[in-house]
Amino acid sequence: MTNQPLTNTSQESSATNLTNILAYNEQFVSRHEYEQYLTDKFPDKKMVIFTCMDTRLVELLPKAMNLRNGDVKIIKNAGAIISQPFGSVVRSVLVAIYELEANEVVVVGHYECGMTGLNSERIVEKAKQRGVDDLVLDTLTNSGIKLHHWLRGFDNVQEGVLNSVRILRNHPLLPSDIPVHGMIIDPTTGKLDLVADGYEYLEQKSKGIQSNHNSDDQTCSTR
Repeated sequence: MTNQPLTNTSQESSATNLTNILAYNEQFVSRHEYEQYLTDKFPDKKMVIFTCMDTRLVELLPKAMNLRNGDVKIIKNAGAIISQPFGSVVRSVLVAIYELEANEVVVVGHYECGMTGLNSERIVEKAKQRGVDDLVLDTLTNSGIKLHHWLRGFDNVQEGVLNSVRILRNHPLLPSDIPVHGMIIDPTTGKLDLVADGYEYLEQKSKGIQSNHNSDDQTCSTR
C-alpha cells in the first residue's frame, strides 16, 4: 500500500490554520502582548504537572488549579500515561527536579479520557488505511516492538493515574523526599478528585509503613 496524500480539503484546512497562526503571531508580537506573560524558566510553585493532552484541559486545568504562567512545569501526553520508566516523560520530570528547582509532582488524569479502553487494533488498522505498509508493521514486530502493547491505554482513569504515580514514586533516580500526588479532573467543571496524596505517602514511608498503592492512595470520590 502506498502513502495516500492529503485531500485538497485537508491541505486547504492545514494551510489556513498555519496562515492564521502566523498572521496572529505577527500582531501578538508587534503589540507587545507577550509582556503580560514574561517570567523565567524556574517554576514559581516548584511543581511539575503531568497531565493529558485533551483539548478540554488546555485552559481549564490551569484555571481550575489556580496556575499562572511561570508557576509550574507542565508535561503532557495521551492519557497522562508513563509507558516505561526511562522514557521522555520521566526524563522531563527529572530535568525539572534537578535542573529547574521543582520539588513536587502531580499526575492529573481526567474523566472521559480517550485512553480508557483504547483499541490498539483499530489504531493499527487506521494507520494501514492512511498508507502505513504491512511490511513496515511486520518489520516493527520482528524487531521486538509490540505495537498493541505500546498503543494500549488503561481500563479506567484511576488505574492509569495510580500506575503513573507508582512508577514515579519507585523510580531509582527520583529523590526520596519528592511528593508525587495523583488527581483526576472533571473536563467539564474542573473539579479535582485526589486519588493519591504524596505527603501522606512520604509520612507513612518515613514511619516504615509498607503499603501498596491500594492502601496508600485514596479512593476517588463518586461522581
